[in-house]
Order: sequence, then C-alpha cells, then structure tokens
Amino acid sequence: MVKSELEQFFESIAVTHPNRSRIVFVCIGSDRSTGDSFGPLVGTMLQERGWPHVIGTLQKPCDAHAVEHAAAAVSEDSIVIAIDACLGKMKSIGRYIVTAGPLQPGKAIGRRLPAIGHYSIAGVVNANGPKAYWMLQTTSLYLVMQMAKEVAGAIDAAWATSAMLPASDNNDLEIHIV
Repeated sequence: MVKSELEQFFESIAVTHPNRSRIVFVCIGSDRSTGDSFGPLVGTMLQERGWPHVIGTLQKPCDAHAVEHAAAAVSEDSIVIAIDACLGKMKSIGRYIVTAGPLQPGKAIGRRLPAIGHYSIAGVVNANGPKAYWMLQTTSLYLVMQMAKEVAGAIDAAWATSAMLPASDNNDLEIHIV
C-alpha cells in the first residue's frame, strides 16, 4: 500500500512528537459556510476520536473572530497543528497543502489574521476566484465531509503506527478560550 503525502506528513509529525497529550489541533473555520466548515468538521471528528486538545469544532467553531484568542490560549510547550480550508486551482480541489510551519487563516477572503501553528494543513475545497466568499458558500458538502474524514483518519493512523512512547501523565495543557 502506497501512503499518501497526507499520511506521510502526519507520520513525520507523530515520529517527532509522539506524545498525543502535547498536540493541539486548531481547526479554523465556520459551521455557517459549507467550504469553511472543513476545519470544524475535522475538529469534531478528532474530538469524537478522543483527541484531548482540539480548538474549533462544529459546536464551538474557531472562526476569524476566535482565531486570535485561540492562538493566545495555547500553551508555549504545545505542538500546534493548524487546519483550515482554502481555495486553489481547479486541478487542486480535494487535495491538501501541508507545511512544516504556520498557516495564515482568512487569506482567501482578504482577512489579516495572525499566523498559527508549528505545522499546518489547508484543504483545497474549491477553486479560487474573484468572489472567494461565494465560492466557499457553494462548495460541495460531500467533498468537504470526505476530505475531513481523510484528514482525521490520517491523523489517527499516524499516531497509532508511529513508534509511540507511553504518554506521560502530564496531560495538563492549559487552553483557555474566552
């Protein structure tokens, strides 16, 4: 079985940072826009799978208004993986942009928000165009759901198959979102 670039990306993070209790997922987006719901869908799936530190779910999204608070709320010794939707080229729809480095949320719709994450993944949910907000609103829910399932599955698989050290008892990361 050939592993996807997505699976390889998360496995490399899991090998470097095997302790799940130190990983914080910041899943950016809104539950009020189909395309922008990618982050909160992934966050909800991760929370349902037992990941202890997830910011941004369908129930409590980390949208443009909350992302600055989320960035400030994360402990300095945490490893932050930022997840967000993005617009891209037509041939890239359904693919991911993965980076060892921060994500710049809101860029597609012209928002200036702080960069966030030690690692980042942007799911290309639709084509970029002159009406970015409209493109996010008219994105296929089926596509976004499939992409979110793929990301959550790759995350689980990466930490399950990595040479994981026993998790420490130090599961006391402080995350406070106002």
